[in-house]
Amino acid sequence: MLRGFRIWKNISTRMGFEPTRAEHNGLAVHRLNHSATSSGGTISLCKWFSSPVLNSSLNMVDSQYYLPNDIGVSALDCREAFRLLSPREQMYSHYLSRAAWYGGLAVLLQTSPESANIFVLLQKIFRKQPAAELEPVAMAAGLTSEEYQAFLVYAAGLYANMGNYKSFGDTKFIPNLPKDKLKALVFASQAFTEQPSEMEALWDSCSSALFSLEDKQKQLGLGSKGITTYFSGNCGLEDAELAQKFLDSQAHAASENQKKMLEGYRRSFTFGSIDAHKEGSRFWIKDKGPIVESYIGFIESYRDPFGSRGEFEGFVAVVNKAMSERFAKLVSSAEVLLPELPWPRDFEKDTFLKPDFTSLDVLTFAGSGIPAGINIPNYDDIRQSEGFKNVSLGNVLAVAYATQKEKLTFLEEEDKDAYIKWKGPSFEVQVGLHELLGHGSGKLFVQDDQGKFNFDQNTLINPETGEKVTSWYRGNETWDSRFSTIASSYEECRAECVGLYLCLNKLALSIFGHEDQDAEDVVYINWLNMVRAGLLGLEFYTSESSSWRQAHMQARFVILRVLLEAGEGLVRLEEVAGADGRPDARITLDRTKIRTVGKTAIQRFLCKLQVLKATADVAGGRALYDGYSAVTDSGPHNFLRLRDTVLLRKEDRKMFVQANTRVQGEAVELVEYEGSAAGLIHSFTERFQEDAEQLEADLLELSKRDSPCWCH
Repeated sequence: MLRGFRIWKNISTRMGFEPTRAEHNGLAVHRLNHSATSSGGTISLCKWFSSPVLNSSLNMVDSQYYLPNDIGVSALDCREAFRLLSPREQMYSHYLSRAAWYGGLAVLLQTSPESANIFVLLQKIFRKQPAAELEPVAMAAGLTSEEYQAFLVYAAGLYANMGNYKSFGDTKFIPNLPKDKLKALVFASQAFTEQPSEMEALWDSCSSALFSLEDKQKQLGLGSKGITTYFSGNCGLEDAELAQKFLDSQAHAASENQKKMLEGYRRSFTFGSIDAHKEGSRFWIKDKGPIVESYIGFIESYRDPFGSRGEFEGFVAVVNKAMSERFAKLVSSAEVLLPELPWPRDFEKDTFLKPDFTSLDVLTFAGSGIPAGINIPNYDDIRQSEGFKNVSLGNVLAVAYATQKEKLTFLEEEDKDAYIKWKGPSFEVQVGLHELLGHGSGKLFVQDDQGKFNFDQNTLINPETGEKVTSWYRGNETWDSRFSTIASSYEECRAECVGLYLCLNKLALSIFGHEDQDAEDVVYINWLNMVRAGLLGLEFYTSESSSWRQAHMQARFVILRVLLEAGEGLVRLEEVAGADGRPDARITLDRTKIRTVGKTAIQRFLCKLQVLKATADVAGGRALYDGYSAVTDSGPHNFLRLRDTVLLRKEDRKMFVQANTRVQGEAVELVEYEGSAAGLIHSFTERFQEDAEQLEADLLELSKRDSPCWCH
C-alpha cells in the first residue's frame, strides 16, 4: 500500500528561466507533470522509512566507478557557425542559451539526492580559485599531481553529466582519490577560508554519498535496483504503475511561430502544464528551416526507471547548410524509401508528414549529455498527426566518434583501417535513417475516447499471426505508458534496425554521396560498427540486478544477438587472449552475407518489432525483447564472462567543453575554452557568475526540500 501522499504548493524561485515551479518544489514521485502522458495537478508519492547510515569506506574500486585521468575532453567548435549569424540571430541564440543553461540545473535534482550539493560545493571552490590557482593549494594539502588531476576530472565529469551518475549508462562515478585527501583540499581552499562553517556543512551534507558505493547506489534504478529521484525512497514498480494510471486518467488530448512557441514554453514552465509545452511544440514544428534551431523542456524518458517522465534538456544550434541539403534530399525520398520497410502498408502511417531534417552545429546543449541526433517532439499524438523534426548534430559527430587505431578494441587488424576511414560517413548514414525513417515510421493503432478507431478493426490482419488484430491503444494510453520500462530501448532498437535495413538501399546511399565500392564499404562498416557496439553494450548491463542501464546499448546488444542467431557464419564472436595476456574478444562480420543472411534476419525481426508496437501487444513485446536482452553464461556465448572482458578494456566516453555567450554593449561575444578538464570547469564557473550566490542558495534549498523523500 502507498503511504504519505502529499500535494505540494507552488513557490516561486529566482532560477532565471524557470525549469518549472513544480520541478523546483521538491516533488517525490516525481515530476509527474513532466510526463508526456500527464498534465495539470501535481502529486507526490513518498514512502517513509529510516535507512542505514551510508558506508563511506572505500576499498578496491572497479574502474567503471571512476573516470580515468586521461579521459577524452574536447571543445565543441561552433565559432564559424556563430560568426555567420546576424546580430539579431546572435542575440536570440544568446538568450535561448541562457534559458537552456538555467533550466538545465534541474537535471541535478533529477539525478541523485546529492548531485545539487556536490555541484554547489564545486562551484564555490572554483569560483574563488580556478584550477591552475588551486593546484599549489592541493599540493600543500598533500595531494599528488595525479590525485589533483583525478579531482579535476571528477569535477569535469559532474558538470558534463549534470550529476554524479554517467548520463550514458547511469553508473555512479566517484573521485579517484582518497576521501581524506579530497577533504584536505576542500578545507584548504579559499572558499573554505572565507566561509568555514558554510563549507564544512556543505561537505558534511554530501561527502558520504559522494564516495559511497553501496550496491543500491552504484546505478540509477527503481526500488532495490538503484537510486532515483523520480520516485521517493522505497517506491517500487507497483507504485510506478499506480502513478502512471493516475497520469493516464488526467492526460488531454524571431518569427510569429517562434513567439508563440516560446509563450507555450513559458506557460509550461510557470504552471507545470504539459499541454502548454505540447502547444509550444506544435508551433516549433511549424517553424520550418530556421537559422537558429532550439528546443527546451523535459524531453527524454531514458533515465526514469519506469520510462515515462522526461529529463530536462535544452539546446541552441546553428544550421549547417551544406550537410542539411543531404538530409533534405533524404526527406524528399522518404515516400520512396518507406514502402521498402518490411511491414504491410496498413502498419505504416496514413500520411508521411515531411519534417525538417537539418544538420546543426551545437552552440549550447544543457542537460546530462549530448546526443548525435534527435527526433522530436516525443508526443506520439503530435508525431502521428502533425509532424516532427529531425536534427543531426554535426560538430558533435565530428569529435565524438573520431577513433584512434590503438584504442580500437575487439576488431581484427585487417578491419581497423577501413573502420577508421568509414566509421564517420557510415554513422552519418545510420543517424539519418535512424532518426527520419526509424523514429519517423510506423503507425500505432488507437481507439480514442469516443470509440473511434484509426484503423479498420474488422479487416486488419496481423502478419505475424495471420489473424485479425485483437489489441490496440485505448483512450489516453501511449507507447511509453503501455511499454513503460522497455519502451525507450525497444524503440531505439526498432530505429537502429531501420537504419541497418535501409542502408542496403542504393538510393539511400547515393543521397549521402556513396556509390559503387565506397557504398559497399559504408554498408560493411555500418553493420560491423553495430555488432561491435552490441558487444560494447555489455558495459551497461548490471549483472547483480539483471538490468540494463542504457537504452541504445541494450538495443545494439539485442541486434547483435539477432545477427548471431541468424547463423551461417554471418557474425562470429570468440574469446581470445590479448597481446598483454589478459582476456580479450574478437568479433567479425562476413561482408558477403550482409545482403542475404543479414538482411533476412533484420527484415524478420524488424517486422515483429513494428507489429507488436503498433498493436500494443505488451506481453508479446516484452517476451521478444527481454528474451534477446538476456545476458547469461549459457548457450554458445558466455556473455557474462564477455562482460568482464568488455569492462576490462572499456574506453570512457568523451566529455565536451561548450562555449559561453555574453552581451557586450549591443553585440554578443562567444567565449571559448580549452578542451581539458580545467577548461570544462572554467566554462561552468563563468556560466552562472551573474547571480551565483543566489543560484547556489536556491539549489541547496530545493535539495533540502526534497531530502525527506530520499529517507536519509
